[in-house]
Amino acid sequence: MLAALLTVASSSPFEAVADGLRVALRVTPKASRNAVTGTADAVDAKGEGKRVLKLAVTAVPENGKANEAVIKLLSKAWKLPKTSLTVVAGATDRNKILHVAGDPAALLARLSPLIDDVGSEGGE
Repeated sequence: MLAALLTVASSSPFEAVADGLRVALRVTPKASRNAVTGTADAVDAKGEGKRVLKLAVTAVPENGKANEAVIKLLSKAWKLPKTSLTVVAGATDRNKILHVAGDPAALLARLSPLIDDVGSEGGE
């Protein structure tokens, strides 16, 4: 079952892990509004292509304020408790990995349609 989830997630910013999902993010701080702006193709540090979820937050990237804004924005948009969201990589970078705690299958089924609704753009 997990292998099927990974196949579905390969074209999305989601990656199923044992205790939830990992979400690849591209965050723009100091934006005019807080919003999920879409998805885009990106290249990671290994030179591999991947999909990322693009976010804009009004917070400045100082003392974790932008990270807190990301968690607040996504918890509200996805109707999840803030405690289930954690930035696990990229705390000081625009490119982040967010962990969403919970059942991977249920989370993927719940969140994938929300991502499809925001649309996508070409590479960045």
